[in-house]
Amino acid sequence: MILETETLAKRYRRRWALRDCTLAVPEGAIVGLVGPNGAGKTTLLQLIVGLLTPTAGAVRVLGGRPDAAMRSGRVGFVAQDAPTYAGLTVADHLALGAGLNPRRWDAAAAGERVARLGLSPRLRAGRLSGGQRAQLALTLALSKRPDLLVLDEPVASLDPLARRAFLDETVAAATATGTGVVLSTHLVADLAHTCTHVVVVAGGRVRLAAEIAGLDDLERVVLDELGKDELGRAA
Repeated sequence: MILETETLAKRYRRRWALRDCTLAVPEGAIVGLVGPNGAGKTTLLQLIVGLLTPTAGAVRVLGGRPDAAMRSGRVGFVAQDAPTYAGLTVADHLALGAGLNPRRWDAAAAGERVARLGLSPRLRAGRLSGGQRAQLALTLALSKRPDLLVLDEPVASLDPLARRAFLDETVAAATATGTGVVLSTHLVADLAHTCTHVVVVAGGRVRLAAEIAGLDDLERVVLDELGKDELGRAA
């Protein structure tokens, strides 16, 4: 398994952002983590990449601690705002990625990818569109040759065409290299096109974890699970 959690939980003061989360993600899986805003998705992803420390339970990434997996370069992470540096050029970003990941950086793949996407190496990130910035952030993550790629709603602010292009690129790259992916989204329509597995999070708890191929009606199943959470809040 590339990712395992056991009764994982995170509390902020009196509020539980995540509780009793138990998951097992196999190698090569593309997992869609879906749920409404405030469901606990970002908290779970930040625990996976070691940005947060659990209040209870355990998380293992690539067989070890999340922070160790991140330091090794074996995990690629793209946060919600697809972070880039406005004053740096595309070439500067690639040089920064190479400097931060000297053992795993694939300079040829990075250069080929930005060329294929039509990103001029001399163009500053502040001049790129939202879709182009997201693709640049994805390029930096993929060029580390990660075993696990973690994406926290990187397409939430993109238009439908840019979103589809980003997801297509992600799936193609992951499939070609066998990289596992955990992709957070609140758009159910993204799942069937992109993912092999689905995890539904609502109210800080995992409501469903399943292989998509085994679900007859993915959208109905997901919406039913989310609806149960809304009924529980109203009761």
